[in-house]
Amino acid sequence: MSDVVLKDVFKEYQNTKVLTGIDMKIEDGEFVTLLGPSGCGKSTILRILSGLTDATGGTVMIDGKDMKKIPPKKRQVGMVFQSYALFPNMNVYENIAFGLKMNKKPANEVAERVERMLDLVGLKEKKEAYPHELSGGQQQRVALARSLVVRPKVLLLDEPLSALDAQIRKHLQVELRTIQRELNMTMILVTHDQEEAMSVSDRIFVMNKGKIAQEGTPSEIYTKPKTEFVANFIGRYNVFSKAQLGKLAGKGIGVPGQKFAIRPESIHLQSQSSSYSLRAIAGNSVMNGNVIRTIFHADNKQFMMEQLHHRASAFEKGIEYQLFVEPEDVIALS
Repeated sequence: MSDVVLKDVFKEYQNTKVLTGIDMKIEDGEFVTLLGPSGCGKSTILRILSGLTDATGGTVMIDGKDMKKIPPKKRQVGMVFQSYALFPNMNVYENIAFGLKMNKKPANEVAERVERMLDLVGLKEKKEAYPHELSGGQQQRVALARSLVVRPKVLLLDEPLSALDAQIRKHLQVELRTIQRELNMTMILVTHDQEEAMSVSDRIFVMNKGKIAQEGTPSEIYTKPKTEFVANFIGRYNVFSKAQLGKLAGKGIGVPGQKFAIRPESIHLQSQSSSYSLRAIAGNSVMNGNVIRTIFHADNKQFMMEQLHHRASAFEKGIEYQLFVEPEDVIALS
């Protein structure tokens, strides 16, 4: 497979900057996710890697080769889009075999590779079916198999699961990660779904306004956000200014910084000697699966507390409570 390197890549459309100073290295066999809101430039990076769009400046390298003068069809880069784009007049087997036949591969090799892909994506029983006879999840697996069967150096995935319902999407996330590990293939996924990024990635690049806001493992991104944007986007962090947190706690904040992030599940009812105390009035409580989320209000500041459903304490709306958080759970933001 292949590693991918972008050095100082930028892109402009009619004097509008879409990407600015993008530097990233993706290792051979790594699963990386570009995560961010719509319009942040993540899909543009995929298009530049595939050759569908030229970078305005910078260097793009795949497997040690500069891609500047290499056309899309010679880059050995596969791409799976949100729209499956299957051929309606071809059955599953024929859709998957299409790329191999276009490359004039021998019939026995085509049969061997397609059967391998059918087995890998769990569609052997559907190989004679046509796209209109398949569910959305099955169609997406055909699209994935069609890209994988030609053995690209890098596979790019542009929000391929976003059109599916939640249950099927979670199932395919697991399948996608399993396939990636089995093939040891370099994959780059674009998504705006934080949970999806966390569940499949070796590393995540969080993007905002055409720049990389933070890069790290899912654990690093989740537990150590560096900026207010990342804290707000990657999860439901509560963000306080130093003055707000100091006023709520009733004492100085020992953690250096001017803005701080606190996870909702880090707020609790048990006091320890080192705890910061937060006095606040309970608002609405909402059940979100196995979690109860309660909104609290204090000095024109709103923040959330989350508790596991089976351990949740009941809060009466309009009543003031004393809550606690530990200094190690207060994260300073740059």
